[in-house]
Amino acid sequence: MTELTHFDQFGQAHMVDIAAKSSTKRIAQATGSIRMSPQAFAMLDNPDNRKGDVLGVARIAAIQGAKQTANLIPLCHPLALTHIHVDFEKDESQQRLSIYVTAETIGKTGVEMEALSAVSIGLLTVYDMLKAVDKSMTIESIYLVQKQGGASGEFKRTQK
Repeated sequence: MTELTHFDQFGQAHMVDIAAKSSTKRIAQATGSIRMSPQAFAMLDNPDNRKGDVLGVARIAAIQGAKQTANLIPLCHPLALTHIHVDFEKDESQQRLSIYVTAETIGKTGVEMEALSAVSIGLLTVYDMLKAVDKSMTIESIYLVQKQGGASGEFKRTQK
């Protein structure tokens, strides 16, 4: 069984010591989605929304979310991110918007939490911007798609 790394031998929470690790290129991709009413979905492409460009603001929020991960999740190390890429995919038949975030760094620890935080903040921003039209939107299926680099090697999710 794999040991949890955020607890010491006494069961106390601590930040993992990464001093002896080598710096390597680390990449992580995460995704998630939000379902909404047809009326809210139609507003995703409307630049005349009262709050502005929904996807443009959500993209910036996702990037900001990745950058703030260490401030939000207590035991995460602050990272110097080298790149954040944010894409959206719309599924009109399901009134679902999906977000895909790829986070990259060269460092001693991975960027999975940054990618997952970015997805979460991006989706919450979509909710915030469209809640006047649809308060019943549902954020769902936030997960790590893949990661590369580090001692644990590569991970690729094989099923949703």
